[in-house]
Amino acid sequence: MKPVEPGERLVVNIYDAEYEPFITDNGETDGYTLQLDRSKPLGTGFHVYKMAPGYTTIAHEHTGNEEFLLISGDLRDNDGTVYREGDLVWMKAGTQHNSYSENGCLLAVYIETTEESV
Repeated sequence: MKPVEPGERLVVNIYDAEYEPFITDNGETDGYTLQLDRSKPLGTGFHVYKMAPGYTTIAHEHTGNEEFLLISGDLRDNDGTVYREGDLVWMKAGTQHNSYSENGCLLAVYIETTEESV
């Protein structure tokens, strides 16, 4: 087995790292993200997403499937679905929703393609 060479690995801690604003297709800031693979558009592929307390995301449609794990905090979708810490969620391409977090939350997310505002 060959060793991992410099530049072939990037490690950051999700609790210490600097998150950057996630900018939607209409130019609005919609939460904050930490994404290591910069070969993909921000907010696609695997990333960590942070919502501030009292924040509601912009309504959007998934153009590809989305999966997320609620690491910490609370999250509720516009249809009333409540997610708890530890919930692993899959949403099919074409779904439309927005989410609210009363106390803030941290999500591990995988999104295939960019979302579109609705």
